[in-house]
Amino acid sequence: MNKRIYLLSLLIVPFLTFAQQMDNVKSTLEIYNTETDEREIVRSEEAHFEAPNWSRDGSFLVINQEGKLYKVDLKTNVKTLINTDFADRCNNDHGISFDGKYLAISHFDQTGAPEGEAFYGGSRIYVVPIEGGTPTAVTPNTPSYWHGWSPDGKRLAYCAERDGEYDVYTISIDGGEETRLTTEEGLDDGPEYSPDGKTIYYNSMASGKMEIWQMDVDGSNKKQLTNDKYSNWFAHPSPDGNSFVYISYHEDQGSGHPGMKDVSLRLMNLDDGSIRTLCSFTGGQGTINVPSWSPDGKRFAFVTYEYIK
Repeated sequence: MNKRIYLLSLLIVPFLTFAQQMDNVKSTLEIYNTETDEREIVRSEEAHFEAPNWSRDGSFLVINQEGKLYKVDLKTNVKTLINTDFADRCNNDHGISFDGKYLAISHFDQTGAPEGEAFYGGSRIYVVPIEGGTPTAVTPNTPSYWHGWSPDGKRLAYCAERDGEYDVYTISIDGGEETRLTTEEGLDDGPEYSPDGKTIYYNSMASGKMEIWQMDVDGSNKKQLTNDKYSNWFAHPSPDGNSFVYISYHEDQGSGHPGMKDVSLRLMNLDDGSIRTLCSFTGGQGTINVPSWSPDGKRFAFVTYEYIK
């Protein structure tokens, strides 16, 4: 989530850090098979890209790079630009609707921005057809950062800052009044709907450190799911709803979600609460911010990083 990058806050790494990394980082787009525990490299670039989504028909991945969104064809590995019209300052909070017809994006609204400040202002959520087109604004307020579609396609879940607090909200796909679901002090982030639409998974500082939580879609029945030495972020439920994959920082990061850190991807079984570490590498910011499971639920996509200078 290159969110809050315009704020002078200790919660995140400032955007200048990421701008510098764009010149000296190799990004590798990978796929992990949870049945075979094998990793497959899809594409590598000596450039900075982030946050893959997997298309509902299984044919391509969506990534963001330098404010724009791209499709990566899984047969040819060819990368093509998605037409998002004026929305060319997108961060890594984007995702595809359950029916595969639309793409939610988080674009930095430039209203009142000083000349030359490309990422100034507030992130606003828009929806655009998956084949590209002119985005339609959904959230009236900024900053707002998309993280989840409801399975019926009627609502979006997102992290938003209102009056100095970052909380989880939902809103109708048609816009209007937003609904606040968390009120605890500290950062609440990364909300994503379960496949049956009954639960929202999210990460929160409510316990004093970053852990994975769940709640009902109306914000009730909050329950902490992880409790260990790691900083745990971004729970992405599998298509069958039996597990979720998430990213763990090896060292406590407080409320921060920096890049270029030692991290692991882990899988929680929701039946018994058991956790399996899948793989470890250098990553963090941009690795697996958004939903990236394959439609068959056997694989997911992620990004690893390494310095090249």
